Amino acid sequence: MNLRVIKKDIEYFVDEFINDCTLFAALPYTNSEEISKIIDEAVDLYNNLKDKVNKPEGKKRSYYMNLRKEMFEKIDELCEKLNAVVAIEAK
Repeated sequence: MNLRVIKKDIEYFVDEFINDCTLFAALPYTNSEEISKIIDEAVDLYNNLKDKVNKPEGKKRSYYMNLRKEMFEKIDELCEKLNAVVAIEAK
């Protein structure tokens, strides 16, 4: 596992999630304020992950594997929040 690849993955996945959020925020029936809060959480996640990737603790290989796992878990949580907001508004 390459450090450069992990950094690019963080950028890619968080950026794609934010793009999805802005797409849903543009729809007329959605609550833009709630989606803005979710985007703020995604930006915080991005900053947190970038800080962690630049300051590894312990064995690097296992640290980066756990960091990658954490990234996907947090993005899944954010996706669930976005889905909940959009589902409520679509009804």
